[in-house]
Amino acid sequence: MAREMRRLSLAGIGLVAVLAGAHTLAWRWAGQHLQSGFAGWVGARRAEGWTVRNGVPIPGGWPLAATLTVPDLELSGGQPDIPEGIEIGAGRATLAVSFLRPRVLMVSFAGGQHVRVGEAPDIPFRADRLRATLPLIVGGRTADIEAANIRAGTTTGGLSIGLLQLHIEAKPAAPQGEAAISFAGSAENIGLPPLPPPRAWPLGGQVASVSIEGAVNGPLPRAPGLAARAIGWREGGGTLEISRGAVGWGPLGLTGSATLALDERMQPMGAATVRLVGYAEALDALGASQAITPRAALAAKAVLSLMTRQPEGGGALEVEVPLTLQKQVLSLGRIPLARMAEWSWPSAP
Repeated sequence: MAREMRRLSLAGIGLVAVLAGAHTLAWRWAGQHLQSGFAGWVGARRAEGWTVRNGVPIPGGWPLAATLTVPDLELSGGQPDIPEGIEIGAGRATLAVSFLRPRVLMVSFAGGQHVRVGEAPDIPFRADRLRATLPLIVGGRTADIEAANIRAGTTTGGLSIGLLQLHIEAKPAAPQGEAAISFAGSAENIGLPPLPPPRAWPLGGQVASVSIEGAVNGPLPRAPGLAARAIGWREGGGTLEISRGAVGWGPLGLTGSATLALDERMQPMGAATVRLVGYAEALDALGASQAITPRAALAAKAVLSLMTRQPEGGGALEVEVPLTLQKQVLSLGRIPLARMAEWSWPSAP
């Protein structure tokens, strides 16, 4: 009996050793694929004209995952699609593949980060958590982004977001009328950067929540330059569909849907249907701050008061109204509210 137990014990030890060796080989194989994948990504970006700089990647993650930590990652370029280019930097980026989820790549960022567009000031930011989840399957074109406690700008004042979630799915070859890019996102507890005195945000410096779901309908042409792509998208019947949007800001609660496109002058145009609560207080604040004219605020209140209704089941009074954007004028029904600034396309013919 003792001899039999010893044999079983030795067999068990041997099995554990074999499993440990196999796991080590799998970990090294996954780590090598992470390194080659990152090197391939860097090469592809450089071939597209981007500049990529980073420190020496450090493998790790044993025993539950294969990771590759890339210090001092800097990415710059994007012309001509982004006027004068963009610069993005992260103190540390970590790529990870868990053995429990081998078909998912997790990319997380830590340390001081920054972004700069063109000649605009560099914007530093930090987050308690900032990560993206990407599929490691052929044809996978989705991304899930999550961030917590984002602080952007200077210590004396900047933008802050308590929680940010975003899902994106891309189908670049989608024909007209089908979604080339689908998206759904939400943000909570948004602190707006202070405006130069004596200006102030008309509805307060804190936005409780923002959420949006929608799609960019194809086709998405591959013409060189952002302006040429926009022209091709417009001529192909491209539209931006907001199936659901919601904002809670100060006294105002807004939900609704919209369809947007580009007119013959390459300016945004479209129509929306929105439901409002707290509209009277919001219009008073907008008029007092000159965000819209006091006359427009008064006229809008008068019209909306005739359309107010009590929701089924009770609750705050609400109103459903049509909004239109045409020839750069935003209107509530037939009442013009504000004139939008003209959008200037880079490299537009």
